[in-house]
Amino acid sequence: MLMRRENRRRDATIFPRCLGSRAKCLKERKLALLAKGRLKELLAEKGLRVVFSGAVDRTPSHRRLVNIYRANGREIGKTLLSEGFARAWSPMQPNDWCD
Repeated sequence: MLMRRENRRRDATIFPRCLGSRAKCLKERKLALLAKGRLKELLAEKGLRVVFSGAVDRTPSHRRLVNIYRANGREIGKTLLSEGFARAWSPMQPNDWCD
């Protein structure tokens, strides 16, 4: 999951789960594998820029959250959202990839 924090508002990108029992259905697993492949293509591009968002996740290890920008200046998470490989996260709306 890619996350960024801006002005105390948390935006997140949610990807379908692809790992074994974490996928709730076959459709979600297939979509996750496609999303993973597309992310791999994007990360293989030349000229990527990684920017620390200034936030950390809520796990005990407090991993730094970053944004990854393509050479054209577009953030990879936004690219995946626009291509349908990810959905915007909302605390009040479940993301069901099986429907």
